[in-house]
Amino acid sequence: MKTDALAAFLRARFTEALEQARFASGVVVKESGRLGVNPEEAEKHARFSVATAEVHLTLLEDTVIPHLGAGGEAGRTAEYQLRLLAAPYVEHNDYPHD
Repeated sequence: MKTDALAAFLRARFTEALEQARFASGVVVKESGRLGVNPEEAEKHARFSVATAEVHLTLLEDTVIPHLGAGGEAGRTAEYQLRLLAAPYVEHNDYPHD
């Protein structure tokens, strides 16, 4: 499998996850009372959800993608990290299988 297709797939999934986290967090914080959620807990969870999504995207963009195709250990490590990040998505309809 080409790593560029897998990297593009993950970029799309992680960007989508970030957008969803931002949207859901906004709803939960605004509607915490109606949903029966403690407002402080809602805000804490919202920050955590958005931060988690941001970290996944940053990890991919800043530490994995720049080293894909590099020779030696750096390239092998980047490809391994890419495959680890993609592992939860293997059953996704758009996963770029060989």
